[in-house]
Amino acid sequence: MEARIARLESDIGHLRSDVTEVKVDLRSLRDQLNSRIDRLAEQTSNRFDSVTEKIDRLAEQTNHRFDGLGDSVASTRTWTLTILVTFAAMMFGTMARGFGWI
Repeated sequence: MEARIARLESDIGHLRSDVTEVKVDLRSLRDQLNSRIDRLAEQTSNRFDSVTEKIDRLAEQTNHRFDGLGDSVASTRTWTLTILVTFAAMMFGTMARGFGWI
């Protein structure tokens, strides 16, 4: 019986040493994983910053284009209104001639 107990105690000793080794390996693995996650987070942050800068530049370019478009729309509106008034005058002139008012 004592031989069995001695064997169990030695097996438990081996198990304890194995558990200790596993804990050390696990801590090492955790440290490596944390460092990789930190690097990945930094890289991702840098990439998002880069994309944000590109979007800001694109928004600025778009705003400049729309500012120019507003001036173009205003001049086109004036030109269209002038043409419509001219066509209306021509139509009234044609109607007056046709009805014998002139």
